[in-house]
Amino acid sequence: MRHFKSQLLLLLPAAAVYLFFLVLPLWTVIAESFRTFTPGRIGAVAGAPLTVKNYTEFAGPVYATYFGQTYVLAFFASVIAIIIAFPVAYYIAKNASASVRKIWISALVGLMFLSALVRIYAIELTFGSVGILAPFMSFVGVNMNGTAYINIIIIVGLLHYAIPISILIMIGAILNLNPRLTEAAQSLGASAIESHLSVTIPLCIKGIVSAFLVSMTFGVSAFAIPWILGRGRVQFISNIIYSRFSEVSNYPSGAAISIIMLVLSLLMIFIISRIATFFDRT
Repeated sequence: MRHFKSQLLLLLPAAAVYLFFLVLPLWTVIAESFRTFTPGRIGAVAGAPLTVKNYTEFAGPVYATYFGQTYVLAFFASVIAIIIAFPVAYYIAKNASASVRKIWISALVGLMFLSALVRIYAIELTFGSVGILAPFMSFVGVNMNGTAYINIIIIVGLLHYAIPISILIMIGAILNLNPRLTEAAQSLGASAIESHLSVTIPLCIKGIVSAFLVSMTFGVSAFAIPWILGRGRVQFISNIIYSRFSEVSNYPSGAAISIIMLVLSLLMIFIISRIATFFDRT
């Protein structure tokens, strides 16, 4: 009993910080999302009546487009990041020497700390409508102001973050693989590709899913990338939230869309985790 009390005392500071800096602000956002907004004011009036209108307004087709843009582009960026990152992570973990592996990991970690605005404007100055590749794109007939091209540029921007973090996550999963399992599959007649597909990838499924979830979470919550590269034609939910809070001062609406986004993200994580658990068992 005394040991339990000592452990509880050790947990109290962390629990207090967690409750004060996470639970309390989240509860404030939830409470604000049910308040009635009065135009011309900043936020809801104190003691404003409760309403669910802040949630029902997002059921329209316009907001469905914003949600679709956010989750579809984040999904494609995450899938592409996994496809690119897995071979690189496998090379670093299995084929590179210890010194080369350290260089790779240091470079990837350093890349993660590179300023977001530097990366985004580097993409804009290269692939944007006034970028260095603009004359070539015009020559080959690419409409650089079209929605499809802007979507591709946003995906490229998301990949700048998704690929390095995916590589770092999957390196650990691949390093823990038992090489004898692949050798056993090849000794039974499987080719290198077959053993890779039937042994290596299934055993790395947890690392792959973890990398995908991190990439997807980042993509869904991205703000500066769609704001700058989207040029106002492609907007993510994070941009709508910013507009509600900072430009319109409609705090209840911004809070409601924040909660909707949180619930959808948690649901996405739950579904993907369940799918990964199913494949891991099989």
